[in-house]
Amino acid sequence: MKILVIEDDLEAAQYLLKALNEAGHTADVAGDGEAGLDMAISQEWDVMVIDRMLPKRDGLSVIEELRATGNHTPVLILSALSQVDDRVTGLRAGGDDYLSKPYAFSELLARVEALGRRKAPNAVETHLRVGDLELDRLAHTVTRAGQEIVLQPREFRLLEYLMRNAGQVVTRTMLLENVWDYHFDPQTNVIDVHISRLRAKIDKGFETQLLQTIRGAGYTIRDSAH
Repeated sequence: MKILVIEDDLEAAQYLLKALNEAGHTADVAGDGEAGLDMAISQEWDVMVIDRMLPKRDGLSVIEELRATGNHTPVLILSALSQVDDRVTGLRAGGDDYLSKPYAFSELLARVEALGRRKAPNAVETHLRVGDLELDRLAHTVTRAGQEIVLQPREFRLLEYLMRNAGQVVTRTMLLENVWDYHFDPQTNVIDVHISRLRAKIDKGFETQLLQTIRGAGYTIRDSAH
């Protein structure tokens, strides 16, 4: 998932950024409320983690402004304010979940991932991008660095699923269920064959290899150059 963290404590922000990226997500940080609001509005995010006490603009006003503009990206509020009234105020301001400081990263990660799964099903992106690789669902086209890449229908579906889950490890079971509609393992190398063909088409001739095999786990697509 693509996660925006708005946190003014530099050490805490860098820790959270590193931990989220290590967990397979793509995270970015803003250090104050105004910068956070600008980033929240100018880009698409799967989940936002917003500290309540921020300089320039407090976290609740950031959330209220987002909701007023029709932005319904799930938000996890972080705050040292932990009383019931504090949590109620945060949720009523538009937060989807509330986690008190200090917190365990494992709990924060579980809450963030739960919010990501809750994201509105009708919020379907028609244009996906990872690095210089772009996929347009409506035009059914794929380009990399402006060069058109011709894919077979199954390859297109495979790439679309990987790009929708960019930065995350996608298992063989997930691919079988979501790309092939198999709810069992046919015990064939069908996935390996298609991954190999797809890698040859989108990565061959490019310095940055986007499609990666995670040994013993599955596959991921990410722009490792950034």
